[in-house]
Amino acid sequence: MNKRVYLLAIVSFVVGMVELIIGGLLDLVANGLDVSLGQAGFLMTAFSLSFAIAAPILLAVTQRVDRKQLTLMSLAVFFLGNVIAVFSPNYSILLVGRIISAASGSLLIALCLTMVPAIVDEKYRARAISVVVMGVSGSLVLGVPIGLMLGNSFGWRAPFVLISILTLVSMAGVYFFLGKIPPKPAVPIGVQLKTLKNRRILLAQLTSIIFLAGHLTFYGYLTPFLKMKMGLDGQWVSIVYLVFGIAAVVGGGIGGLLADRFGTKTTILSVTALFAVSMFIIPFTTFSLPIFLIILGVYSLLSWAITPPMQSYLIEVSAGASDIQQTLNNSAVHIGIALGSLIGGLVIEQASSVDLNPIAGGIFVLFALGTAFFSMGKGSRKAYLKKEAMKID
Repeated sequence: MNKRVYLLAIVSFVVGMVELIIGGLLDLVANGLDVSLGQAGFLMTAFSLSFAIAAPILLAVTQRVDRKQLTLMSLAVFFLGNVIAVFSPNYSILLVGRIISAASGSLLIALCLTMVPAIVDEKYRARAISVVVMGVSGSLVLGVPIGLMLGNSFGWRAPFVLISILTLVSMAGVYFFLGKIPPKPAVPIGVQLKTLKNRRILLAQLTSIIFLAGHLTFYGYLTPFLKMKMGLDGQWVSIVYLVFGIAAVVGGGIGGLLADRFGTKTTILSVTALFAVSMFIIPFTTFSLPIFLIILGVYSLLSWAITPPMQSYLIEVSAGASDIQQTLNNSAVHIGIALGSLIGGLVIEQASSVDLNPIAGGIFVLFALGTAFFSMGKGSRKAYLKKEAMKID
């Protein structure tokens, strides 16, 4: 397989760190900038919302630019966003830095995924895409715990210093090793949105939004929960995030295996239901760290196990528009992250504690179970088949 794929995986690793790191630093950021946990949580909301909106727009606007040149430009802007975060004197400037990082980061991930088919043989395509995706999951397993250790030891700005350095290393790698890659025409945004007229697709995308909203209502505020409810210090928090990351990556693999064995529909419904149950159980496990870690591991595993079957399901129902649905689902996921981090912050502001966050998140996941059920229901399927039959006639 082409070695440039691993270079793209490094880029996705760095972007993944920026997206995921802030959740573990919320209390440090809040104390350092003298803002509430809810306000600090809005940094995740703004990032994910910017990520979701920017990706399809920037990819369409820059469709004629050479991919290597565009990657270097995006990395430069990404570097700027993180430097702003390092030197931000107040909350507002940090928010601006996060938005800049999100917009450029969204384009970088999209570029990494769309460049893969151009640099590998067709027989290696799926494997190459999985390597790039593993860059993001790798940032969850290694990058986030390392960033938290730096943050706890040297302050919340330290992880952004590390990310800035890694960005410069990535720029050097792209400049010297990526090679020229011609642009590939992008699908207009209007064409992408028209596919949502299919009820099954719309409900499936809505399921991703609500599922991630429920997940982030708790996970986005996991650090305050661990410190306030469990009494853990910074080092233990890093260990918990490491456990979470390992379980999440394992969950992604298990989700694919379950989908192949039992089908996408059964897997999506089962994983979503069990995920909700795990969230409702979490508040009752805080009396014992070992029990809490076991349930958290299950929760983490299920949080990523939903991705492979959902992607496969969208391919099944999209009838020739699978590439479009993958792009839209990426945006849906980040809209859900933005919504969940916002809701989690509001729950904390209203309750003055993090106690209710897993319960509130679990309720949202139950709604996701409902939208998934209606997407896969017989009535929705009949309407879809009737529409396809009319097209054939």
